[in-house]
Amino acid sequence: MTLIYDFDHRHDLPLPEVKALIGSKAANIATMATELRLPVPPAFTISTAACIAYLAAGWPAGLEDEVRHHLVRMEGLVGRRFGDPADPLLVSVRSGAPVSMPGMMDTILNLGLNDATEAGLAEASGDPAFAADCHARFRKIYCDVVGVETVPDDPWAQLRGAVEAVFRSWNSDRARTYRAREGISDTLGTGVTVQAMVFGNRGDDSGTGVLFTRNPATGENVLYGDLMFNAQGEDVVAGTHATEPISCLDSRMPEVATELRRYAATLERHYADCCDIEFTIEQGRLWLLQVRVGKRSPQAALRIALEMAEAPDFPLSRADAVRRVAPILANPPLVVTERGDVGPALATGLAASPGIACGEIALTPDAAVEAAEAGRRVVLVRTETSPDDVHGMARSAGILTSTGGLACHAAVVARGWGIPAVVGATAVRVGDVAVTIGERILAPGDVITIDGATGEVFAGVAAGAAEVAPEAATLLGWARQLGIEIGPPEVAAGATGETEGTAPAPTGEAAPAPAQPAAPALTPDDAVRVLAIKGYATAEGMATALGCPGDEAAELLARLVADGLAEMAAGSYRLTPDGKLVGRERIACDSEAWGLARAEAALDSFLELDGRMKDIATAWQMREVNGEQTFNDHSDAAYDGDVLARLDALHAEVSAWLPPLVAGLPRLAAYRDRLERAAAAARAGDARYLASPRVDSYHSIWFELHQDLILLAGRKRADEVAAGRA
Repeated sequence: MTLIYDFDHRHDLPLPEVKALIGSKAANIATMATELRLPVPPAFTISTAACIAYLAAGWPAGLEDEVRHHLVRMEGLVGRRFGDPADPLLVSVRSGAPVSMPGMMDTILNLGLNDATEAGLAEASGDPAFAADCHARFRKIYCDVVGVETVPDDPWAQLRGAVEAVFRSWNSDRARTYRAREGISDTLGTGVTVQAMVFGNRGDDSGTGVLFTRNPATGENVLYGDLMFNAQGEDVVAGTHATEPISCLDSRMPEVATELRRYAATLERHYADCCDIEFTIEQGRLWLLQVRVGKRSPQAALRIALEMAEAPDFPLSRADAVRRVAPILANPPLVVTERGDVGPALATGLAASPGIACGEIALTPDAAVEAAEAGRRVVLVRTETSPDDVHGMARSAGILTSTGGLACHAAVVARGWGIPAVVGATAVRVGDVAVTIGERILAPGDVITIDGATGEVFAGVAAGAAEVAPEAATLLGWARQLGIEIGPPEVAAGATGETEGTAPAPTGEAAPAPAQPAAPALTPDDAVRVLAIKGYATAEGMATALGCPGDEAAELLARLVADGLAEMAAGSYRLTPDGKLVGRERIACDSEAWGLARAEAALDSFLELDGRMKDIATAWQMREVNGEQTFNDHSDAAYDGDVLARLDALHAEVSAWLPPLVAGLPRLAAYRDRLERAAAAARAGDARYLASPRVDSYHSIWFELHQDLILLAGRKRADEVAAGRA
């Protein structure tokens, strides 16, 4: 059985089968090397079958011999020998699953260095500082990934240890959690690509970078990305170093810039989509390391799909373009054209989430859902929002609150879903049957317009103020012409190349986390507590909150429904009036067992941490540019790295703060475990796990913990908000 394939091996299989065999990353490397003839450093890939065999029964028989055979071929292509103290071949060892799992598994660079080969590298390169830098980087990353205190001197032992570590990373907590949430099978395994090192840290004529073939925030047809000279790849993605824009190559290395543009265009045409490319420049020579379809914002996804389909020589049909962005077209974004004669704004609040939203007033989340299902656009108007409102927020064209700041629940959730929102509009007074804005009384069903970029609120449809984004209008026209049905309005997912088409789940909901074997049996009381805190939950969201399989959560919810304690609404479960009474009783029993004084002290001690969490979530979604708050498009890796470092620091404190609480009330351990998973996912590069409401993000879990502590202390969120404590 063949366990290893060279980078230039012609598989003669459909691409999905190649990805299943060697992983997506290796399949794309093979495409660049064989079909497109692009400059790729020599490599070979250990198959996913070898990974599965290793995880089941240890190192596969014959794998060592195959590795040595393919490494000898690589030595011939490169002209250096692995472990040679005179002029060593160094390699990287990279993971690569059949389905992309960015940041979830491990990579090791500069493998093959020891004291002797460092001296050889210094002599061959004429740069001892470069050789020492490579060796120091290797020692650190090897110890971190492989989990050893000392790196073996023998390069072959280093290689085997690295391959085994990448195999094991398939079953790491962060990888398993990611697969559970993304619906990826645990049986696929990962390929392991061993690739000849090329060095971006060999001086000022070297560098490394990541680029998109089009701007992922706006869709503009320009190269977009980050570059660092005299650096290696981890420097760019870590967010700890200042980067330069790709455009700087035009003046600094114009020939390389021209070459990079040509390769980017080739890859974009081959994949018929915006591509995310990793590259290295070694002493003026350009190498491509990786390519994949790039993630992009919903607005960018529309523009990219439209412009690609309109280009007469681009291989994307109108039908394929429409299908690619269909979830976004289901609830197309609006753009301002002109204000028109609408008079002054009725109120002005904080511009919490950009965009224009026109719709009829809905005072409750259920009313918002009902109107949306009838095909009407609504603006959900609340004093403030809570987990009880999330199902209505998800179906609203816009959100308006009378209280709250840029870090409030409404602001963070709206930005996470791309819904226009105005918060903290103090002139808005929300009653049970009407809304008073200044001197104007408006009833449910009356139409208002909110501008999430300026914070203004207008009565009626601001004539000419907003229309469907022109790209969306054109694509919707194509859909009608082609007979492609666009589904019911949904909040568009943050787009990948194959834009995700699932409707958002209420805050904190995702695929179930693996059950903990030693956990006590769950009861309907556990599910009642979760619904009392979350407000609404699907079976999957319940499973995530309880840490149990989805079928067990579904069974608990079915028992609550049978007992008259829960009901279905808007595709989720919520407590009935009787269920709410039971939920309050269960939490009151928890409070009594824990001690009301302890519960109050826990809530009080939470507040300082809560302020920092709000600041972090807001900084992740909004940033200051030229003295003004603007939406964070995540184009500044250094800025994002600083925010993630703040989250890490906060999480370290929370990890020390929670154990005494768990000792007094063991069920709080669920928050500890969920926060750890979210922090690990964010740390590993999945930006959603900081504040997105689409997944069980740190902010989503944090909000539930706060709500739980409020209830345990016998208080109400509205009173806490009024007192400035929420």
